[in-house]
Amino acid sequence: MALYGSKAIRGHGIPEAMEQILTNNSKIKPTITYLKPISSAIAIGTGGPFGAEGPIIATGGALGSTVGQLLKISHYERKVLLAAGATAGMSAIFSSPVAGIFLAIELLLFEFSAGSIIPVALACITGAAGHHFLFEPGPVFAITEHLASPGNGALFVYSICGVLIGLISVGVTKIVYLIEDAFEKLPIHWMWWPAIGGLFVGIIGYFNPRTLGVGYNNITDVLSASMPLQVVVMLCLMKFASWAVALGSGTSGGTLAPLLTIGGATGAIMGVIAQKLFPDAGISVSMAALVGMSAMFAGASRALLTSIIFALETTGQVNALVPLLAACTIAYFISIYLMENTIMTEKIARRGVRTPVSYKPDILDQLTVQQVIDKNPLILEFDTTVADAKKWINEHAGFKAKHLIVLDETGYFKGLVPMSVLNQKDINETDRLSMFAVPGDDFVRMDDGLKTAVLKMANDKKDVLPVLGKDNYICGVLEYANLLRAYKLEAANHTSGRPVISLKLRSLKLLVRGQRIIQTSKDR
Repeated sequence: MALYGSKAIRGHGIPEAMEQILTNNSKIKPTITYLKPISSAIAIGTGGPFGAEGPIIATGGALGSTVGQLLKISHYERKVLLAAGATAGMSAIFSSPVAGIFLAIELLLFEFSAGSIIPVALACITGAAGHHFLFEPGPVFAITEHLASPGNGALFVYSICGVLIGLISVGVTKIVYLIEDAFEKLPIHWMWWPAIGGLFVGIIGYFNPRTLGVGYNNITDVLSASMPLQVVVMLCLMKFASWAVALGSGTSGGTLAPLLTIGGATGAIMGVIAQKLFPDAGISVSMAALVGMSAMFAGASRALLTSIIFALETTGQVNALVPLLAACTIAYFISIYLMENTIMTEKIARRGVRTPVSYKPDILDQLTVQQVIDKNPLILEFDTTVADAKKWINEHAGFKAKHLIVLDETGYFKGLVPMSVLNQKDINETDRLSMFAVPGDDFVRMDDGLKTAVLKMANDKKDVLPVLGKDNYICGVLEYANLLRAYKLEAANHTSGRPVISLKLRSLKLLVRGQRIIQTSKDR
């Protein structure tokens, strides 16, 4: 299917969806809609150590993209449809609509606006309703015991687990791609790689059958602390080995369930050890497993909010919120510090695709024209000569504008004179500036947003626009240099800083005041 259908069905699907969003206007081949679920069903049904969520997300995204390609809509709207289809699939599997919304924000949309969140939210609600209709109610990973709110000692231990899981998530990601690189060096066609991966999976599965298939029951058992420690250790190691080789070989399948299994098992092991070392700290193995499961997801994918909400929705254990927040944030920080890309983005990064890493508001939406234009523009009368204009410019060395503003006989805006015209050698210095003024039919207002101005400059192919104030009087010009200066200032706000309140000065004032009080007391 990959050879004669589409190579995009190889792997876990989310990186491919991200790549189409970032580079191909969210256009996914319609064949993915049926090739991805069929290939994944064969891979997982024959024992592949994958989760079904990745293929379902890829399939839902392909369906949404296909519908978007049939309709007369914009690229942005097609992206929203793709994300809606993908997250609806995730919600249908795990009954986690809120986590699905955050997954769309952190891994697919790369932005937050009403135009995208509302369709995605409706799709996630529909997916969750489908889950409730087809499966039994209740959490997907039901924990047998009710987890109590941890004390400070236990919270500290869970935070340490977040540190260790964060380091392990970095190692897991790097090993997966090292194995993929090793397959790339094999002297055989890539079509045969999944066969090698399947052989390895079969050998491990023969000795440890729990590693075969999606293993959602393994996750439930680990979270419920119903597995013997030796079984948990073997499951953690063997599941990782089986999944890493199978995924590196290009076999179609998801990464979420294996990451949850490995993270949950690692957290359970740490919980047992912590109970031995700190018997009075109130450590719960189930809580440690839940923390490990979520922190592994957060560290490997950097979907911080998704990992926390997902754990809460799939288990129903609201008392785990604070430990999850602590551990996942720490794992997320370690992942950012030690790893350039994630398990979701490394593959497309190697193809030269840059993935957004922040969701800052566009500076063009925040600033108005008035905030960026020069405050003291050079405005000249229509009868000013070239010689007079040159004389003024020579007397004001700090003048750096590229255009002069020329008014007509009535005092209203007539046009702009480029500075390059004045610098021409053959120009007659007795000529009036009005002869060289370029009419400014297009203009912007002082209170217009920068985005409005930039769109007008781009659509009209202008590199400068006059700016009008009240009563249509000219106030200045907007040039590209003004826009670049605005971006420079915004960048400086994020990279440089200085104290706003001087502690040294405040301390000196307090010291002087104290000395005065002491002196007054002595005088009395």
